[in-house]
Amino acid sequence: MRYLLIDNSNTRTKLTLSSRDRLEDWLCVIPTNDVTEQTLAEKLQGISYDATLVSSVVPEKAQVMKEFFSKKPCHLLSHQSKLPIGINYPKPEQIGADRLANAAAAHELYGSPAIVLDFGTAVTFDIITQDDGKKPIYQGGVIAPGLASMTEGLARRTALLPHIELEEPKQAIGKSTEQAMLAGAVYGYRGLVRQIIKQIQDEIPQGAAIIATGGDASLISRGLPEIKHHCSQLTLQGLRLIATLNL
Repeated sequence: MRYLLIDNSNTRTKLTLSSRDRLEDWLCVIPTNDVTEQTLAEKLQGISYDATLVSSVVPEKAQVMKEFFSKKPCHLLSHQSKLPIGINYPKPEQIGADRLANAAAAHELYGSPAIVLDFGTAVTFDIITQDDGKKPIYQGGVIAPGLASMTEGLARRTALLPHIELEEPKQAIGKSTEQAMLAGAVYGYRGLVRQIIKQIQDEIPQGAAIIATGGDASLISRGLPEIKHHCSQLTLQGLRLIATLNL
């Protein structure tokens, strides 16, 4: 079985191929605003696959993909999907599909308990523990603004502050507006992340693996020794695992 895996986030949509056991090398990235049936047809021309698994947090685009892939088996990931983890959450329909994929992959690759940080348009913290029978359980998490969202919002709402490119600051004391904003963004964001991790650790069993993924993971993790693992393909690995259970 050859799967087409799709991670449809607010900003970018990733498409890749996998077998039951591993991801393949082919990877296509489309700006989410550009996801249409025509764009999908162009990007997938000549690509062969047997079934599709879609993880989407953009309902409008999920519907586009559901219709486009209707001629072959297609599964839209949700809390009702067959999952390798349990869910302890009062309203599981509110859990983003990408967060379930991250949780599944984190347990498979790093074990439980685990804390997954996904640095995207928003940064999400997802927690997986084990019950008495050692079954992995998704417990919930934290959602905070993403780093780019915070800096872009600052530039939009102030007349004299510019848009900045995110990178490691040279020092904390900025010698220009851009340097001052960069130090505030990166150092301040690391402080936010560190405090949230600390609060979570106070509420779960000790020794949780901490895994980072997402676009800003490399930059922010660099200054946070608490984060022991960086896995850029964590969501896609979770989709592969879930595809084997549902297709």
